[in-house]
Amino acid sequence: MSLARILSIDYGRKRTGLAVTDPLQIIANGLATVSTSKLFDFLKSYVEHETVERIVIGKPMQTNGLPSENLQRVQEFVNRWKKVYGNIPIEYVDERYTSVLAHKTMLEGGLRKKARQNKALVDEISATIILQSYLEGKRMSSLYSAGKG
Repeated sequence: MSLARILSIDYGRKRTGLAVTDPLQIIANGLATVSTSKLFDFLKSYVEHETVERIVIGKPMQTNGLPSENLQRVQEFVNRWKKVYGNIPIEYVDERYTSVLAHKTMLEGGLRKKARQNKALVDEISATIILQSYLEGKRMSSLYSAGKG
């Protein structure tokens, strides 16, 4: 049983949403929304105080499957991370519909219009959705490989 968290990043030009699992990697929870310019320092501090097994980062793609304009910034961040923290793997997760799902989640959760317009909250929920989809994918593949035995 793992006792290390998985951290998720919804990387934006101005703000970045973050989510994290519990130490048993069962539940994804929003962690914070930070200014992208302060992201590296925030994560550096976080991994010094918490055991992080891996990081998943949203891969910005257009609905037609082509890279979005933010992909280059995300790749630059990933390369910088790998140079300094190569011991903590970082992998991409398709984030094409996370903002739409985040808004839908907020609506279904009964959040008022003012709260739904809070972009920082949208980013944090998007990071949570990215992490949740990663966890579900991991569970499905382990169920699939267990069934093949």
